[in-house]
Amino acid sequence: MTTVTTFDLTGHRVLIPGGTGAVGEGVVRAFLTAGAEVIVPTRSEGRSTEFRSLLGDAADEHLHLIVHDYTTFAGAKDLVEQIVRFRGGLDSVVAPIGGWWQGGLLTEISEDDWASAFTELATTHLAILRAALPHLAAKGAYTVIVGDSATRPVPGSGLVSMEQAALLMMQRVAAAESGESRRVFTLVLGQVTSRLAEGTVTVGDVGRVAVAISGTTAPSGSVGVHDAGEAESAIAALREAARA
Repeated sequence: MTTVTTFDLTGHRVLIPGGTGAVGEGVVRAFLTAGAEVIVPTRSEGRSTEFRSLLGDAADEHLHLIVHDYTTFAGAKDLVEQIVRFRGGLDSVVAPIGGWWQGGLLTEISEDDWASAFTELATTHLAILRAALPHLAAKGAYTVIVGDSATRPVPGSGLVSMEQAALLMMQRVAAAESGESRRVFTLVLGQVTSRLAEGTVTVGDVGRVAVAISGTTAPSGSVGVHDAGEAESAIAALREAARA
């Protein structure tokens, strides 16, 4: 049975790059439900309109869609500076940036494969982290979303495993460098049920755990979510860690 895990994040400013994706949609919905001010960068006005339509009634006045390229260091820096200037600050970031790639053995990949499935995605993640982390309010959190491929090799999709493992280490380094001044998390997912696929954990579960990370004061760490039960346990553990 699902327990009551509602958090009141009224006024909490959260940036969700990758929020228009299948997993990102669940994260956006969860933060909107919690009352947060949700900032989602999109590739184009058309994509912005499409996503707002997809959210339906959930797309209220607390959803802020911005057409902006955040995939470079300069682009991410400009995006965060605009948020801080016009929103008065930034409390949290949740980054469900990425997708799946299945292109063959490592000995068969092309330079284009390497650039698109590893370099470009890893660069985007680092660009957002280096731009946003110094601006985060102490009460918020930076959360990177990865899959189990971060720790488990997937033959034929090795570039995904490598890129996800790099993000896992990025979080660990950022947490170690931040100490108690900033909270940095990874949210490690099993197979996800979304508008695009069937799995063992829903995007709603993912979103609720992401909200719990931002809504508590639990210290930096890695949180696994593979089914509804684990999501509930994670939320309870975050609450308990915040009390300790």
